[in-house]
Amino acid sequence: MAEERSSIIISIFSTTPGIGKTVTAINLSAGLAKEGYKVCLVDLDLQFGDVLNYLKLTSKQSIATAQRAMQINADSFEVKDFLITYEHEDLTFAVMPPPFYLYDAYQANVARIENIVKQLTYFDFVVLDLNSAFSALNLAMLDISTIINFIGVIDFLPALKNFKIGYDTLIRFNYEESKIRLVENRADSQKLIESHDVERLIGETFYHRLPNDFPATMKSINQGLPLMFCAPDSRLTKSFWELTGKYTNRKLQTDTQIQGVQTAGIGFFSRILAFLFGKR
Repeated sequence: MAEERSSIIISIFSTTPGIGKTVTAINLSAGLAKEGYKVCLVDLDLQFGDVLNYLKLTSKQSIATAQRAMQINADSFEVKDFLITYEHEDLTFAVMPPPFYLYDAYQANVARIENIVKQLTYFDFVVLDLNSAFSALNLAMLDISTIINFIGVIDFLPALKNFKIGYDTLIRFNYEESKIRLVENRADSQKLIESHDVERLIGETFYHRLPNDFPATMKSINQGLPLMFCAPDSRLTKSFWELTGKYTNRKLQTDTQIQGVQTAGIGFFSRILAFLFGKR
C-alpha cells in the first residue's frame, strides 16, 4: 500500500461573485503543477461552477456522482475514479468537476464532500474553488484548509464593505490570521479606493496583488488554456507565477515579509513542504 500523505489545501474564497476566483484557482493549480507538484483542483461552486467550461473539459463524473457512490458503498469508494485530467503540453493536473445539474447541488451532503476532499491526500496540493457564501459546505472546507486565499476586487465602497465584512467574519469564526491570505484582484485598475486605504481600514496587508489584464483573461477562457500558455508575457501571468512561488520553496526563503509564519529564516510552507514531500 502506498504511503499516505497529507495535502496542502488552498481555498480560493470570496464574499463577492465574479471577481476572479475560478481564474485564480485554475492558474494557481497550473503553476503548482508546472513546478512539479501533484495537484487536484476541486470545483465546489456546486450550482454554477465554471472550471470545466474554462478549461474546455468534459466529464461523465462529478462530485455529485462521487457522493452518490460513497453513499451506496463507502468501503469500495475510490476518489480517483471520479477525477478527470487536464493536460496541455507537459502540464497535468487533476480536476474534480462540480455537479452537472442544479438539482444535485441541493443534494450536497457536507460530511460526504468533506470526506471526499480528505481522501485526496496523495496530492501535494488541493485547490478548492469555492462559491461566494458562508455556507455550511464552505465553512467545512475552510476548516480543513491549510490556507484561505480571500480574494476581492475593491473598486468602490460596497465592494470594500463586503470585503471587510467577509474578513471580519473569518476572524470571528476563529480562523487564524496567519491562515488567511488577502489577495486583491485587478489591483491596478482605475478606482476610487487605494489599496493602502483598504489595508488601513481592515488592519491587515495584502498578501498578493493581481494586476488587471482583461484581454489575456478572455483569451485564456476562450482557448481553454491557463495564462502561461496563451499569454506568457502578460503581467497577470507573471503575477500568478509570483503567487505560485509564495506557496513553494522558490521564493519563501527570501520572503521575510510573510505574516506570522517565518521561523529562523525558513517559511512556514517551506517547512510543510519539506516535512510532507521532502522538497528543499
